[in-house]
Amino acid sequence: MKHSPLELPHQEANARMIEFAGWLMPVQYKGIREEHQAVREKVGMFDISHMGEIVVSGEGAAAWLESLLTNRLSKCAVGQGQYTLLLNEAGGVIDDLLIYRIQEKEFFLVINAGRHAEDVAWLQQQVPQDGTVHLEDKSDSFAAIAIQGPLAAEVLTKVFPMVPLPKRNGIVALENNGWIARTGYTGEDGFEIFLSHADGVILWKNCIAAGVTPCGLGARDTLRLDMGYPLNSADLLPSRTPLEAGLEKFLSLDDPLKPYFIGRAALEKQREAQLASRLTPLKLCKGVVAPPLRAHYSIYSGEQLLGETTSGALSPSLGEGIAMAYLPVAFTQPGTSLEVEIRGRRFPIEVAKLPFYKK
Repeated sequence: MKHSPLELPHQEANARMIEFAGWLMPVQYKGIREEHQAVREKVGMFDISHMGEIVVSGEGAAAWLESLLTNRLSKCAVGQGQYTLLLNEAGGVIDDLLIYRIQEKEFFLVINAGRHAEDVAWLQQQVPQDGTVHLEDKSDSFAAIAIQGPLAAEVLTKVFPMVPLPKRNGIVALENNGWIARTGYTGEDGFEIFLSHADGVILWKNCIAAGVTPCGLGARDTLRLDMGYPLNSADLLPSRTPLEAGLEKFLSLDDPLKPYFIGRAALEKQREAQLASRLTPLKLCKGVVAPPLRAHYSIYSGEQLLGETTSGALSPSLGEGIAMAYLPVAFTQPGTSLEVEIRGRRFPIEVAKLPFYKK
């Protein structure tokens, strides 16, 4: 079990701790609903120290990363980043990640905790042997905190008064080899801050003093599901492609300036043949009283089993049960009536539109 450098402040705040992706992490403090609403209405913060951080540098770094990632990296100037995907040869998703160009020939990758070992092994396997690319796993060096919500910029301006905040998907350097990136996983304005273990504890306590609500993994999950953001190892899998997951806009399949990346040939073949199934948003029908939706609940059309949920929750924003599932394309039109089986009982559910939550 790995331990966050912020574990002591979590314990002091009486956080409920659970195992997640091999880490002991806070799932909630005062409650998921309260933490969820704090992010939607004001500002909350999450310990994301379990995420992995990798630095790639060298003369061949940019070209090498272009050959691995699904959208064109050359669009990013120094100080800019983008969401992208790392695929296997069959087009399946190894990981979804954020990449930032921190120098002309140096890049900062933020990867998922549950895919850390797979990502590093895959990247090391692909590194050219000519010495033009240097790969360094810096994950043990950083504490990481996500500050999210309508008041996030206001709080950061107070905490870092001498640091110009980055624009959306941008990144700026802090002293002592730290970084502030303007991105997040909640659908709100927000920042992800990477800094030393000691500085991370100080930042966490300063944010508590500034009135920021500490939030756990439970609220992080309901917030991202509100927006239809996929969860790796649940909605995104090595056996599923980004086309099936509805992530076409992050694929440079029609960009003449990006002729190749690993997995591209499989995606082109799948696109030509048309999809058999697609990750589909679902919500319980109005007025239906049912247990909370979770992963691995069967979805039916009549007596035909179509698939199972990959993610599910009761959305505090909507007061409704919402979920995602890979379903045959013929059943993915918004408004399509289906059923979900929960604990041996079936409840009416319908295909929704994304995002579930709209401001």
